[in-house]
Amino acid sequence: MKILIVTACAFGLTACGDYETLDSGFSQDKSFDRGIDKKHLSQLQAGIWIDPNGCDHWIIDDGVEGYLSARLDKRGKPVCSGVAPPNHTVGDFKGGSDIVDPN
Repeated sequence: MKILIVTACAFGLTACGDYETLDSGFSQDKSFDRGIDKKHLSQLQAGIWIDPNGCDHWIIDDGVEGYLSARLDKRGKPVCSGVAPPNHTVGDFKGGSDIVDPN
């Protein structure tokens, strides 16, 4: 019984490993979209989503995958520009992709 439990734990822990280091063939470079229309993320258009607290987040939607990160100033503090009301977006964040997104 102990061998079964140890074996199950060993297989369970392998699922916690970084899939990119397990010889999956994927690059560790996070600046590329690896979806259907593979391209560098700089080729997609970003918009701004305002969170419920009024702070800005960069948002990109390529039709299949989405990307979101906090908008920070050069000191690493959140930017809360007031460009739009909370829970709204500004900009063509779905632009730059040939994949149609119905929403």
